[in-house]
Amino acid sequence: MNTFRIFSTCNIGEEALERLTKRGYQLEVYNEIDPPPKALILEKVRSGIDGLITTLRDAIDEEVFNAGIGSLKVVAQDAVGFDNIDREAANQCKIPFTNTAEVLTDATAEFALFMLGCVSRKLYSSELIVRNRVWKTWHPFSPILGDEVTGKTVGVVGTGRIGKAFAAKCLGLEVDLLCADPFPDEAFVKDFQKLLDLRFELGLSKKGNTIRYTTIENLLGSADYVSLHVPLSDETYHLIEEHALHKMKKTAYLINSSRGPIVDEDALHAAVKQGQIAGAALDVFETEPLPEDSPLRDSEIVERVRLFHHFASGTRETRLSPDPEIGMAGRCVQGLIDVLEGNYGGNPNNMPFVVNKEAFE
Repeated sequence: MNTFRIFSTCNIGEEALERLTKRGYQLEVYNEIDPPPKALILEKVRSGIDGLITTLRDAIDEEVFNAGIGSLKVVAQDAVGFDNIDREAANQCKIPFTNTAEVLTDATAEFALFMLGCVSRKLYSSELIVRNRVWKTWHPFSPILGDEVTGKTVGVVGTGRIGKAFAAKCLGLEVDLLCADPFPDEAFVKDFQKLLDLRFELGLSKKGNTIRYTTIENLLGSADYVSLHVPLSDETYHLIEEHALHKMKKTAYLINSSRGPIVDEDALHAAVKQGQIAGAALDVFETEPLPEDSPLRDSEIVERVRLFHHFASGTRETRLSPDPEIGMAGRCVQGLIDVLEGNYGGNPNNMPFVVNKEAFE
């Protein structure tokens, strides 16, 4: 039995957390829906906790890491992203932090596809017509028409795990795929083309579809749908800004399930309002929750812009499963256990869920 002290800034899932208590860990959970104040996190770290379980809502900066020198052994993030964690400070303090990459790949990819379909086929607008009792009769084109996805061109910006999974989930829609990535995976494209060719040979698609890498400029100008799957970095901050939006077709849609700051929201608002692009669907924003005064709340674009609450990984399986191969909660807890119990020879550089391995090489 272990006597490690853990503070969790959120209830990430009862079953996963029970793994810690069953191992003898002293666990304290902040059970409010809203995140704990920074002062409380500092208080817990200064009290000598061994492990800190965090979410994207928590600012784990230099002050927090300095407060944990000599006692804090690991920060376990219940998310794939870690924009809230000061990596440099973690390295300086020699404190490993973990994340939950990979287990949310399919959930995020399928949600991106569903967002694409939702905004293109105007599902929200159709439901409003029914709920607001506007639907009086059937008519060929009144009151609205959507845009069919089948047979169009889908642009995939970023072909990491989620980008590839998103492309795979587009297979049944008989679309052509354009990919953009600073590190092209030509083997992936070659294998994917075999699948497209086989579908055509078996009569499962009406025409032979293609997939290929291209420049992001060409992708923006050619795709009917542009789906973003890149991490946030200095290079990708406001990757989609006024200039990029003006390259897109007037009939094209933008889909973002990656990170909010990748899109310049003021520029996006202007592009949709002026008819520069057809619409957008967003699950992430520059500031979360979305501020009341956000231009994206403009009533004049409400039927062309779908807004979701950072929900792409929001399935019971992905968020709550205690199995580290299935759920974020399970992987978060396993990452914490690996560090505290010295798995993988006790070297964080060898631990699969540790992010800042460079500090322990």
